[in-house]
Amino acid sequence: MKTLANAWFGKGLNTAPELAAGDISRSLGPARDFFADVTGVTPSPLLDLPERAAELGIGALYIKDERNRLGLGSFKALGAAYAIAKRAFAKIEAGEAGDPATALNGTTFVCASAGNHGLSLAEGARIFGASAVVFVSETVPEAFADRLRDRGAQVVRAGAIYEDSMAEAERQASANGWQLLSDSTWPDMTAPGRDVMEGYLIMGAEIEEQIPEPPTHVFLQAGVGGLAAGCASSARTSWGDEVAIIVVEPEAAPALQASIAAGKPVVAPGPVSNMGRLDCKEPSHLALKFLAREANTFATITDEEADGTVTWLKEHDLATTPSGAAGIAALQHARGKFEDLGLTAQSRVLCYLSEGPEHG
Repeated sequence: MKTLANAWFGKGLNTAPELAAGDISRSLGPARDFFADVTGVTPSPLLDLPERAAELGIGALYIKDERNRLGLGSFKALGAAYAIAKRAFAKIEAGEAGDPATALNGTTFVCASAGNHGLSLAEGARIFGASAVVFVSETVPEAFADRLRDRGAQVVRAGAIYEDSMAEAERQASANGWQLLSDSTWPDMTAPGRDVMEGYLIMGAEIEEQIPEPPTHVFLQAGVGGLAAGCASSARTSWGDEVAIIVVEPEAAPALQASIAAGKPVVAPGPVSNMGRLDCKEPSHLALKFLAREANTFATITDEEADGTVTWLKEHDLATTPSGAAGIAALQHARGKFEDLGLTAQSRVLCYLSEGPEHG
């Protein structure tokens, strides 16, 4: 495990002209209630695990368990589906549609996905009467493609790696007049990804009502940075500057950590990581901008460390993947970094179990 103190904390990357303009959403609007009413989404549990906290040498451990959200098995159920619901809500509010189930008839949403983002997009499109096309690379298992089809999505294989499928999704969206709904952001492409991250604020609103005491530390796993930015925003809104925010990435894909070190968005190439949903080599610009201002520390963990934590969690009936366990893995392997992270035997730590175990 490697850590990097954030030299940009409190000021942000104001000197990086390469960054996309804009900022993430900081609060939820009326679309939240509409989303909940139509989808039936209910709060996911917040686990209080004193015995695990004692094992880790801290005072309290709270884990937000996203493994069964909307039946999709991941926190990302709150992302693309929420962004689609927000568009349906706008049409209904404007008097352009009445029935949520048909509000987006004739609209096609498209994305590239190596995992849960595609499922959320497919489910959101199905609920609100739209069509979904999900581009996947050759390495994505057919079992996952079948799960997308079960949600009504058209699945298109494109290229050997995720970046190839993303490029094809962009090309076909432009050619066919489809709406590209990425979970990342880059120059001139920020609104869809911002809405996806806004959906993640729902987790934070739930936690504020569930947690018995403010945490002293929040560990947040990151790929492009959407979950980390959304949850960091909620933490700052709820608990201010007193809480320490630690962003955790695979050692093989330190897109955010490398960008923080460089003071600008950079590509951080590396080998393939077993943390597949976090194996992102380039950060979301809006997420990077926010985390540069608000995160205290950026950490990386090895594949072996993530695997060890998956085994430990499974022994305690908390089955997940290396991606889902990454934030917890950083906490578990932080024993030699307690002082660097400000951890003590009295620390109260919040982590996210962001997805369930693999299917098929």
